[in-house]
Amino acid sequence: MTTAAQPSGTLSRFLSPLALLALMWVVQLADAILPGSFSGWGIRSWDPSGLLGILFAPLLHSGWPHLIGNSIPFLVLGCIVAAEGTRRFWAVTGVIAVIGGVGTWIVNTPGTLTVGASGLVFGYFGYLVARVFAPGRVSHRILYAVIALIVIGIYGGTMLAGVFGVSAGISWQGHLFGAVGGALAAFVGRRGAVDRRAG
Repeated sequence: MTTAAQPSGTLSRFLSPLALLALMWVVQLADAILPGSFSGWGIRSWDPSGLLGILFAPLLHSGWPHLIGNSIPFLVLGCIVAAEGTRRFWAVTGVIAVIGGVGTWIVNTPGTLTVGASGLVFGYFGYLVARVFAPGRVSHRILYAVIALIVIGIYGGTMLAGVFGVSAGISWQGHLFGAVGGALAAFVGRRGAVDRRAG
């Protein structure tokens, strides 16, 4: 009975990034249809009320091109993180959102409004690269080294450009602190890294 349930249990891990991405699309659709704009709920730097944006900013985007540009890397990197388990995915996402959000709130120009899931994308990238150096079995670390090399090969140039070569209107702060949050998440709570299921 347990063996029959395992494949669906493994696949269910990927429901979390899919659900989070679907929520972003629903929010963007609602923002496009309803009067006004949801962007005001983003991270507004140096404004105490703007700290609430740490919760909402990853779900909000400045428009469809912004959301579409974030969707594929979010889904690819998010699913790789989610392969470790549902709880680990949400723990990593939470650490990235908080570290990335607070860093953006502090370092950005006062009054600047920041929205978008790119902080999570950079955070997942940082997590997957830093995971190579986190405690764990040698076999796991070798696997993560291979994954990290592939991820760096595909997204490394984009990630560097997202911090050091951004154009006006793009938050390098969100990208940088998202990556820092992801790297920190790689070393936090390693005992809960993989979901354990009773046999």
